[in-house]
Amino acid sequence: MQKHHQIIIIGGGNAGISVAAQLFRKNSKLDIAIFDPSDKHYYQPAWTLAGGGVFDIRKTERNEADVIPKKAIWIKESAKSFNPDTNEVVTEAASYSYDILVVCPGIQLNWGSIKGLNETLGHNSVCSNYSFKYAPYTFECIKNFKGGNAIFHNPHTPVKCGGAPHKIMYMAADYFRKHGVLEKSNIQYWSGGAKLFAVPKYEKTLLNVCKRANIKLNFMQRLDEIDGENKRAKFVGFGENNKDVETWVDFDMMHVTPPQSAPDFIKNSPLANAAGWVDVDKNTLQHVRYANVFSLGDASGLPTSKTGAAIRKQAPVVVENILALLAHQNLSGNYSGYTSCPLVTGYGKLVLAEFDYNNQPMETFPFDQSKERWSMYLLKKEVLPRMYWGQILTGKA
Repeated sequence: MQKHHQIIIIGGGNAGISVAAQLFRKNSKLDIAIFDPSDKHYYQPAWTLAGGGVFDIRKTERNEADVIPKKAIWIKESAKSFNPDTNEVVTEAASYSYDILVVCPGIQLNWGSIKGLNETLGHNSVCSNYSFKYAPYTFECIKNFKGGNAIFHNPHTPVKCGGAPHKIMYMAADYFRKHGVLEKSNIQYWSGGAKLFAVPKYEKTLLNVCKRANIKLNFMQRLDEIDGENKRAKFVGFGENNKDVETWVDFDMMHVTPPQSAPDFIKNSPLANAAGWVDVDKNTLQHVRYANVFSLGDASGLPTSKTGAAIRKQAPVVVENILALLAHQNLSGNYSGYTSCPLVTGYGKLVLAEFDYNNQPMETFPFDQSKERWSMYLLKKEVLPRMYWGQILTGKA
């Protein structure tokens, strides 16, 4: 017999738990089921700091059972497919029906799409802060670097926390400077993007950070292969000026960010847009074809950076609009596209970039946030992790 829940949430990460917790604060009698097979829950924004050697990676991990709202029904399964015309979610074990569906399973890390990456990650001085297992190895690579080529890679796809691929580069450069190896270092940034950062106000600061460390910037490049044993990587150019040009680059250490996409079960579903993300209205976060489906977070097709800060502004909009739909009222929640990238530019230095859909700054504090500040570094390192566990996941912020 098919099981039914009033609200089904796909994904027990930041987005799913925040929405469930906020819904229960508005109406404790709601019937909410959260689908997530994971035993562990991670605070991933601190992995950059772990890779930089200033945060204990173990403090970013908790049991999923401890963060799921007590009133929620936790179904430890993955969604396999959706039948939105009949309001069904299908897993390996069963079929479930719903009144309202919230889709927020996070993003898929496609490690295997770079030839040789899986085989060499975690040794041969190839590291990545996008892995709980391997983020601490990043600091091992930075500590053991004695000069030569240090490569930092940003893929040609959207990624969660778009600043993370270069934040660790700035920390590494600062570490090299403090330990007398910067002058012997050739730091290179190889990116699938067309520029360093989308918002000119903040990009100007970041370009100056690159200048002081003599970082060489390479854009419109796709990482195709890593030969870990011989410590070299193959990039292929795209775009008008360097299309299909192959470049093999030698490295003495390399930080890799895996290409990313919506999860396969989203890409192959009726909920996806042409690019594979959940097809939602960018203001109401309601699906463009199925009125009782909402999406937020990294798997959504929203044209903004995929960050935890964006989710914090998206969740109340989804909650407001779900409650309006249940009450047969017009949707009133509206999302501006706000997102935030706390850009670590060195040890004790951070630029707090906050902006909207139009890449216009939307700053919180009464000072110029494009300046590097110790106070904003403390915000990221000390305040935001506590806020995440104590306020965001409990629906209070």
